[in-house]
Amino acid sequence: MPPKTLLIPSLLDAHWPLLRWAFQSPAWTPVVLEGERAEVEDLGLGRTHNDLCYPFVLITGQVLHALRSGKYSPERTGVLISQTGDGCRGSCLIRLLRPVLDREGFAQVPLLSFNVRGVERASALPVSLAMARRALAAAFWGDALLLMGNETRPAERRAGETNTLIRRWEETLSDDLAENRNLSPAAILRRCAEMAAAFREVEIDRARPIQEVALVGDVYTKYCSLGNWNLVKFLEGQGCRAGVNGLTWYALYYLDSHLDLSPLPMRLGGKLLAALGGPMQNRFIRILREAGFTVLPPYRKLKVLARELNGTRCALGSGWLLAAEAAAWVRTGYRKVLSGLPFQCLPGHIYGRGQYAALQRQLPGSLIVGVDYDASLRDGTVENRIRMLLDTEL
Repeated sequence: MPPKTLLIPSLLDAHWPLLRWAFQSPAWTPVVLEGERAEVEDLGLGRTHNDLCYPFVLITGQVLHALRSGKYSPERTGVLISQTGDGCRGSCLIRLLRPVLDREGFAQVPLLSFNVRGVERASALPVSLAMARRALAAAFWGDALLLMGNETRPAERRAGETNTLIRRWEETLSDDLAENRNLSPAAILRRCAEMAAAFREVEIDRARPIQEVALVGDVYTKYCSLGNWNLVKFLEGQGCRAGVNGLTWYALYYLDSHLDLSPLPMRLGGKLLAALGGPMQNRFIRILREAGFTVLPPYRKLKVLARELNGTRCALGSGWLLAAEAAAWVRTGYRKVLSGLPFQCLPGHIYGRGQYAALQRQLPGSLIVGVDYDASLRDGTVENRIRMLLDTEL
């Protein structure tokens, strides 16, 4: 029997084209969902309480839009939901989404949980060694494409060359992942070096004035164009280069801070991944820096930086990682920092926005501006706030 379809809501734009292969199996064929914000937002708002977090509204709308489209048989379709297992309301998405699908006539569609905290064990998607190997490769390769693409694209002489190069590498790396090829740590990093060499060949205009802006904040609004309203594209249209740190930093932060209460196999697996991922990240950073690209310090140095800044060990949401990334970007030369958070994200607002003023006092010559994303706001309101950051002279 052919595999069923596994629908994956938007989250990691730069990584899902590769990371989806981690979920390919004889049981499931993954499909990453897309959709215009207006249509999925309206659909989600009509079926959820508006006090719930904005990502849940968009995820609900995306899932319903896909199931209503007629492209997928409900009897042979499942939905993958990632859950942090901490104070984020994303930990409750399955409990919140299940009644919505039942009311809409999709009670037969299973919701599968992807987490390492033992949340929703009855719905858990089994994690295999092959899945972990492909996910590790996809995380580093996605980071390489994200970091080098964002740095190169605003200065390219031939419009579209960077995105064409990214698509070409996504095809090559997808073949590797589909065939379980080049998945050893050495081979993963060798591919990163090959990508760095290719991106160095993109002809850039060094005389073009470019303003550098760092993006920090919630995972959904940092990595997902649906969640941040195509923020990177907007900034590049304003003559800016957007600095977005890689996913492997967040992964190490999560493994380091969220596994204490996990089942023993998950704790041991997480420690193994962290022990492998840390040294790999050090070599990854060296490869990109030697090719001339800007990369933040490795995770361990960011953790030390966070303790120097405020001493907090809070890891709810983006927690101390938000402050550490903001400070690291400022010290790298990105003196303007835009922190994007979903409205109604309580951990993000308390442990994110609550750090802005203290951070600016410790980072003279910088400017940190927060922007919320919510269905009640219009594009002009958000864009005007971003323009305040861009137009301020430092």
